[in-house]
Amino acid sequence: MNPLADLTADLTAAARPRVTGAVTSAVGLSIDVAGLELAVGEAVRIEGDEGPIMAEVVALHATHATCMPVSDLRGVRAGNRVAPTGGSLRVPVGPGLLGRVVDALGRPMDGGPPLTNVQYVGSDGTPPPAMDRERIGTPMPLGVRAMDTLVPCGRGQRLGIFAGSGVGKSSLLSMIVRGSDAPVCVLALVGERGREVREFVEGDLGPEGLARSVVVVATSDEPALVRLRAASTATRIAEWFRDTGDDVVLCMDSVTRVAMAQREVGLASGEPPATRGYPPSVFGLMPRLLERAGMAKTGSITGLYTVLVDGDDLNDPIADNVRSILDGHIVLSRKLATQGHFPAIDVLESISRANKALTTPEQRADASVLRSLLAARRDAKDLIDIGAYVPGSNPTVDRALRQADTIDGFLRQDMEDLTPAALSWSALHDIANDGALPAGR
Repeated sequence: MNPLADLTADLTAAARPRVTGAVTSAVGLSIDVAGLELAVGEAVRIEGDEGPIMAEVVALHATHATCMPVSDLRGVRAGNRVAPTGGSLRVPVGPGLLGRVVDALGRPMDGGPPLTNVQYVGSDGTPPPAMDRERIGTPMPLGVRAMDTLVPCGRGQRLGIFAGSGVGKSSLLSMIVRGSDAPVCVLALVGERGREVREFVEGDLGPEGLARSVVVVATSDEPALVRLRAASTATRIAEWFRDTGDDVVLCMDSVTRVAMAQREVGLASGEPPATRGYPPSVFGLMPRLLERAGMAKTGSITGLYTVLVDGDDLNDPIADNVRSILDGHIVLSRKLATQGHFPAIDVLESISRANKALTTPEQRADASVLRSLLAARRDAKDLIDIGAYVPGSNPTVDRALRQADTIDGFLRQDMEDLTPAALSWSALHDIANDGALPAGR
């Protein structure tokens, strides 16, 4: 320690002129600031009438910068002073976050004590280089029979859960968090109803699930930038645990609302709308966000992303784009949900691209038998419903009907019934070997 040097540095900092800019306009979701040399992504502090407001630079123009606030614009006037922070918004990472519920900037919102044992870093991370990623080859048991056997997930894999609203995406995520054996789970609830957050944390997740989890929340009423930051903050927290060697499960509900938030930001900053009103930046954001999960040299992030499909249309722009990036997809069926079949996983429409690396030939054979039975029953459904199907005309359909109750019992699962993967595979083997499929089926 050099007291003279420290004193000199303090005096130099105190004597340095403070450069500030000013608000020139505030329209819709954005604020224009002039008089500062800013960079995209830099945070600024705006002196509003009701206290300081933090904002982030999202676009630069010849005479001003466009900023998006992390709170509403109430109290902002033309001429309000704006001070640069010299860096981006910073968020906490570290073991002190386990068991906590925080907002998009990492501030506690669970009524607990201040955070300890954390450090502050920028929320934007970098995906691991392609050739530095380890190959996926170790199964990640999730406790859900239909997923562990028919749509298996591996450590470091990224799966999408595609469904319309009210079909059971959040409930399935809570089962996955409680059923996985990952030491750390990070959940991002983006654009959720405020009513559902506490229900999910205390009811679906429960004390046992929360103890090894970090929950990042940005409700639907919060500004677009906050909802967008929640996804990046949750991923950055997961990256910190991954870099310490942990295998992390990252659940994001939902990536569609992240895309909607980016759409609001992009349109407010002057981007032209493109496909269904989504500006080009949305389709650039998706791979940058989703590629941050996966295998690395040390540790892994297993990503599970819900995708809220528009009108149950699995080919809407966001669903189609996300499906092309991820390593598999799970489709939840509204028809199954209305029948009381939960989790409402449509096995025939779901696929894991890492299936071969995660299962043995015997396991894949058992899974193929069940898929064949489900496909046969689906194809003959119309004939069966009107009573036109004649037993004995198709041995596979006959077997599918005979085992229908057993198959449905295997695929249905109560939220509290978390099944070890070994028992799931054993039950599937019993179903697959109850009779023989005809050759070539």
